[in-house]
Amino acid sequence: MLEINTLTLTDPIYKEKPKYNFIERFIISLLNDKRDLPFISLSAIIFFTTVPFAVYLFLPGKFHWWLVPIYYIFNIAFLTGPFILMLHNTSHRPLFKKKYKFLNHTIPWVMSPFFGETPESYFAHHLGMHHAEGNMPEDHSSTMKYQRDSFIDFMKYYSDFMVFGVYELAKYLKIKKRNKIRKDFLLGEFTFWVFAIGLCFLNWKASVAVFILPVFITRFLMLAGNWGQHAFIDPQSPDNSFVNSTNCINSRYNRQCWNDGYHIVHHLKPAMHWTELPGEFMKNIPNYIKESSIIFSDLDFFQVWFLLMLKRYDTLANKMVNTGHMRSKEEAIAFLKMRTKRFES
Repeated sequence: MLEINTLTLTDPIYKEKPKYNFIERFIISLLNDKRDLPFISLSAIIFFTTVPFAVYLFLPGKFHWWLVPIYYIFNIAFLTGPFILMLHNTSHRPLFKKKYKFLNHTIPWVMSPFFGETPESYFAHHLGMHHAEGNMPEDHSSTMKYQRDSFIDFMKYYSDFMVFGVYELAKYLKIKKRNKIRKDFLLGEFTFWVFAIGLCFLNWKASVAVFILPVFITRFLMLAGNWGQHAFIDPQSPDNSFVNSTNCINSRYNRQCWNDGYHIVHHLKPAMHWTELPGEFMKNIPNYIKESSIIFSDLDFFQVWFLLMLKRYDTLANKMVNTGHMRSKEEAIAFLKMRTKRFES
């Protein structure tokens, strides 16, 4: 275990570029925050690689099943994580200035379907429900009622979301009178499935590979990530972000996915820019010590999920940052096991 008071961070922070070229200056003039310029670079990569590859698969006589693993390795292994966290950040903080706000639809409506994200569903779920409820019972993606080191329970969680997720979210938004979010969510969901099923009449193999199957893959990955983010909950204070969420620091994932590992910080300050999260974490070390927060170093949430499925608490304890309350590895393991037990609030 690492000691929290000796931590140094390697996760990305903002560094001002000494000089911008003409194209960069033009793009910055459109953005709400120039620190989000990397999102434009990622979008360009997607438009010049993922989109043409997907279109190619729809061309007459061009689809071959052996191309699908290549497409998935490139698109899912290398781009899905950064894309979804770009979608996440731009849901909280619109990318383009108000007078160019029509461009903000590009990410959820044009790019999202290539990554298994139905338009507006992420915003509706994440901001319309998850942040509003904070993993408490009204949050239909809450992990509380599940045994969080059980693969069987995780598959129940995944199956429930896939079967009832759209209905439950629409019902929740209606009850909470978040009518604009609900309308956009249902429009996006309906439009996506009409589009994907319609393309099946053009080329069913390509439509299944490019649009339909990625929905099941992406939602599995997102739920595994959410499970890792909210696997360790203090049953005495389940609404406290310091003890119902987890931070994963100093990981390659943070460098690829815009510091997504700082999940406690994000729940405390949802609108904070991704480059500010490491600094905010370091400023509040005394609070993490006081609350006995769970922090891992050199792990990401998918690795946390995977280790929990294997019940590898020894590895989790080795990667845990000691907030000063753990006197031994065995004590850390017992602490982690206690925090993964199912309970009803």
